[in-house]
Amino acid sequence: MPVTHATELKRFDHTQGPRKLGPADGKLVDLSTIGVRFMAWTEETGGGFSLVEHPMPPRHLAAPVHKHSREDEYSFVLEGRMGALLGDETVFAEAGDFVFKPRDQWHTFWNAGDEPCRILEIIAPGGFEKFFAERVEHDLESVPVLCERFGVRFGA
Repeated sequence: MPVTHATELKRFDHTQGPRKLGPADGKLVDLSTIGVRFMAWTEETGGGFSLVEHPMPPRHLAAPVHKHSREDEYSFVLEGRMGALLGDETVFAEAGDFVFKPRDQWHTFWNAGDEPCRILEIIAPGGFEKFFAERVEHDLESVPVLCERFGVRFGA
């Protein structure tokens, strides 16, 4: 079952009335290493950004070390404690902290605590949320093809 299709989405503007997503709204998928709740797709924001929530179980790595060539990521910690390797430096962020992961920087992140961790991930410009959507629809063998299409590299 597909997560969503771009043809179903259009830029959200004032003519459509108020838009509100509650804590149970937005499609939630499990990528085994991290959850992804889709909140704002690139088509809905005019391409400027996309927004996902990443729930992470305790002491769990979200993804191997990687870097993006096309987008920056901004992580806002909603609950728990997130660890992040940014280049050669490790940082820890608590609820209310904001972490910047610029394009072309090797990075990874994880739940650094014994309780669940949730972060809002702003991806700018938008589009990389489709990597997650397509990843959930394909097996692990599809990851190299997706990486090529979405400009992401794994392994420092």
